[in-house]
Amino acid sequence: MNGPARGEGRPPRAKQSGVTLVMSLLLLVSVLLLAASAAGLALMGEKAARAERDRHVALQSAEDALMDAEHDIDSAAGERGALLAADEGFAPGCGSGAALGLCARAAEGEPPPWQAADLEAEGTGVPFGHFTGAAMETGEGFLPLKRPRYIIERIAYHSPGAEAGTEPGHYYRVTAVGFGSREGTRVVLQSSYRRPDD
Repeated sequence: MNGPARGEGRPPRAKQSGVTLVMSLLLLVSVLLLAASAAGLALMGEKAARAERDRHVALQSAEDALMDAEHDIDSAAGERGALLAADEGFAPGCGSGAALGLCARAAEGEPPPWQAADLEAEGTGVPFGHFTGAAMETGEGFLPLKRPRYIIERIAYHSPGAEAGTEPGHYYRVTAVGFGSREGTRVVLQSSYRRPDD
């Protein structure tokens, strides 16, 4: 007895056109594109969070410099105290030595010292703790890259309602720059401060 002829007993094969393969490939490509864009968004979010954290480090550093300047103004004694108490102690170019960071008012038509001075340059502003002895850790992890700096201007003012011809009072305009934990991150803050006895 002979068996069935070859091909007999089986259903005829349907003609395949490969549409399923093409659809699977398109679906795979679209899933890969979605995954790549999601990874890109996650990386951008991480960079933004890192930059924001670094800006906060620089902001805190600049605030510390403002407080250090207020402490410098209040507690200065000797030559530094005498320089802070008189207009003559404030020099063009923001001084040096005991007068470091004490900036004379700008002449008419010139930019104010806080705009003209390069606060990041060595020897221009007062590094944090230079006159007060305060300490600050720098350079590692979430710490500032370097110590913040500040300059001080002494500005005369008359109180509202003061009689004409009376001696003006004085306040200090302090400008500070703080640095983040990465190169290029800086925050500049400014405050006005008046001694309690002025």
